[in-house]
Amino acid sequence: MRLLRYTNSGEFGLTKDLVGDDTIHPYAILSHTWLADTEEPTFEDLTNGIGKNKPGYEKIRFCWEQARQDGLEYFWIDTCCINKANQAELSQAINSMFRWYRNATRCYVYLSDVRSPSFGTRDEIRSWDSDFWKCKWFTRGWTLQELLAPRSVEFFSDEGKRLGDKISLKQQIHEITGIPESVLNGDPLSQFSVNERMSWINPRQTKLEEDKAYSLLGIFDVKILLIYGEGAVNAFKRLQEVIDKREKCIQDLRLTDPRDDKKRIEDFKGGLLEDSYRWILENPEFQQWRSAQQNPLLWIRGDPGKGKTMLLCGIINELNKSKDETALLSYFFCQATDSRINNATAVLRGLIYLFIDQQPSLVSHVQRKYDQAGKTLFEDANAWVALSEIFTNILQDPSLNPTYLIIDALDECVTDLPKLLDFVVRKSAEFPRVKWIVSSRNWPEIGDRLERAGRKLTLWLELNPKSISTAVSTYIQHKVNHLAQQNGYDLEMRQIVFDYLSLHAKDTFLWVALVCQDLENVRKRNIKKKLAAYPPGLGSLYEKMMEKTLSSDDADHCKQVLATITLVYQPITLKELTSLIEMADISIDDLKEIVLLCGSFLTLREGTGTIYFVHQSAKDFLFKDASDQIFPSGEGEVHYQIFSRSLQAMSTTLQRDMYSLGALGYPIKEVNQPKPDPLAASRYSCIYWVDHFCDWNSHSHTNQGFYLQDGGIIEDFLRKKYLYWLEALSLCRSMSDGIISMEKLEALLQRRADASALTELVRDARRFIMYHKLAIENSPLQVYASALIFSPASSLIKVLFKHEEPKWIMIEPPMRDEWSACLQTLEGHSGWVWSVAFSHDSTRLASASHDTTIKIWDASSGKCLHTLKGHGNPVSSVAFTHDSTRLASASYDKTVKIWDTSSGKCIQTLEGHRHWVGS
Repeated sequence: MRLLRYTNSGEFGLTKDLVGDDTIHPYAILSHTWLADTEEPTFEDLTNGIGKNKPGYEKIRFCWEQARQDGLEYFWIDTCCINKANQAELSQAINSMFRWYRNATRCYVYLSDVRSPSFGTRDEIRSWDSDFWKCKWFTRGWTLQELLAPRSVEFFSDEGKRLGDKISLKQQIHEITGIPESVLNGDPLSQFSVNERMSWINPRQTKLEEDKAYSLLGIFDVKILLIYGEGAVNAFKRLQEVIDKREKCIQDLRLTDPRDDKKRIEDFKGGLLEDSYRWILENPEFQQWRSAQQNPLLWIRGDPGKGKTMLLCGIINELNKSKDETALLSYFFCQATDSRINNATAVLRGLIYLFIDQQPSLVSHVQRKYDQAGKTLFEDANAWVALSEIFTNILQDPSLNPTYLIIDALDECVTDLPKLLDFVVRKSAEFPRVKWIVSSRNWPEIGDRLERAGRKLTLWLELNPKSISTAVSTYIQHKVNHLAQQNGYDLEMRQIVFDYLSLHAKDTFLWVALVCQDLENVRKRNIKKKLAAYPPGLGSLYEKMMEKTLSSDDADHCKQVLATITLVYQPITLKELTSLIEMADISIDDLKEIVLLCGSFLTLREGTGTIYFVHQSAKDFLFKDASDQIFPSGEGEVHYQIFSRSLQAMSTTLQRDMYSLGALGYPIKEVNQPKPDPLAASRYSCIYWVDHFCDWNSHSHTNQGFYLQDGGIIEDFLRKKYLYWLEALSLCRSMSDGIISMEKLEALLQRRADASALTELVRDARRFIMYHKLAIENSPLQVYASALIFSPASSLIKVLFKHEEPKWIMIEPPMRDEWSACLQTLEGHSGWVWSVAFSHDSTRLASASHDTTIKIWDASSGKCLHTLKGHGNPVSSVAFTHDSTRLASASYDKTVKIWDTSSGKCIQTLEGHRHWVGS
């Protein structure tokens, strides 16, 4: 990027091409409609000091004068700041144009066909408004991004008179262009659909037909190669392909939208009370974290129920209101009771997802790996390694805007918490301009690891008793007011309830919430008696609530519901719960009532009907202090009930073409859940039935041989329902879970001698799903077509489901009799492969090639994890260290290199050999 400035010699001059780390000073930018090519000053004119007599030169003077009035020394104009003779520079400029306009301090729109009569003239009464509606600027393609990208867009008449800006004129601009006013107000473009953004260019024209597509690159934040002469149709086709590819990548990345999780949490807790969190804005540790560059990490710690999550929700709101509008704010809420969001990999996926939603260009760091691996990038055994590298690359991106990162409830990260803690500590040290807030309970193991961060602040809630007490008091007042309004308390009763809660809450929000929830159904005349029964402290309160639950007429039903919800791997819906518990003659409305009877432990989200724990401490209590009551026969028995009921539910409901798609090639991306959803009650069962069987196997001393032996119910299910199960997995977007399930089943069977037939069936079923995963994943009904047709003739699954093959196929392709001994073929090298080596745990494979590269592969999925480049000649051999963290490579370039297998970076290059190194 080159900028213009007025030099000491009284001429307009260009800076050098500013690239990389070069400082780009604040600048103004001009938006205008071009005159004839010969009338606009060019890059060559400015370089040679000519072109002053061209009519377009007045626009340079106008832009400079306006910039000078706004205190800006530098400015940019497209006609003369790009060397268009250099195709590489022109292509780079077009792909960067949106960003240049977005980063401008001021954007001046010069409207040469809008006249604004001077004050006192006869034409004064003629408004410039009619000219504004008809001006050419609104009809040109490139000016669309020039309207949308900058924060400040000011409009000027031909005489240089300021007419207004895009905020003051947004009503007229909206009516002229059809662009929503919210876009003009600065709402992120990513919030608007692809089709809507495409529609904004429809009425506009460009001189070159391809530019109509190229002018949208910045609006969609994508880059494509410019091929002038390809025609508008091809240009739009390539643009759409890039957009579709990116949208698929983002769709697969999205495990959850943390913004939805935040809203769910706030709704469940009765809304975010501003006065209960504002104290932290004045807290010295928080203020120091926010203002000081040398303290990028803040740890907010406190006991259960102290309001950490709602405090972070408030901080997120405040940062959204006060941060610079270009700054990024990414956050994640861990939840131990939901297997989707209780692991370190999920945290990175959520943070990256919000990164990309706010700054779409960052998706390039994900897409480079995604293009090779697809959805498995986010799901296989090496997902953490890949995502941590992607995350690091995003933080290193020079275009990354100022960033805030927030992770709530580290103690609820069940899987790989140490990895996550170490990652946060390292990255907060490496990138001090990125600010972190993390919260957790007062766990020593969390504190010990965070202590390794040299620049860290700690905000201990228990050491801020006055602030917490005031916040809890505000919360109590809010809850009492709600109770009074709902139940008709008089002033005296209000005060009695307020005083009791204040005296016994012990500065714990959750205690107040649980007591107030219980009081909602208490008659006013019984309030005093009821209050006296509530003990102080969360543990004692849970015990009291458990006693109440177990004394109800539905105690057995409540125990069954609590036991099931405690052991499922993710929150389930009421409909799914009906498939997992045995309750004769119980309707879904009755079941809903039973869940509500467990309201001190469970909550039901309206709309989705999903059941959650009120707090992680509630689940902890059930496991640690109430396990004898809800698991009288042990956890294994409940796992068995879930497994058994799941198998029954699937056997009853699964059938061919559950969603009535019809066409065998119907793509999964176009599939919408029908209403009612035939899979609503069995969705959870389809994904997790094998997991519960395995957990029953590990928790129980009961002989499960009946289920694993030949002729048992598992074999019966696979023989009759296997293909329908695969179709259901595809509809649930869970094919990878199916592969893992079959691997677990096969591992269990390897230890048995009385299940040879079932073992062979499971082995064949696993090969079937591994071989055809991609086809079934993309089009669910291909499980009955290409998957059957292109399986070996002796495949047990093919034989069992021969009747499901398309009847119109008269001649089938010749297939080998058995599955190939080759499990996978790994492709990617462009030259001969000289050497391969397995890691000692057999999870990775390294290959050395004549093409001078080394590739590290995931041995299970066959995905290429890293391509290592650095040797100048063919690589002759590779070898892993015993712990598989390092890889050594020998080359014909006479060097040996040592690589880090996690990041793929070269750690050392060993030189000294006089000849090529063979090993």
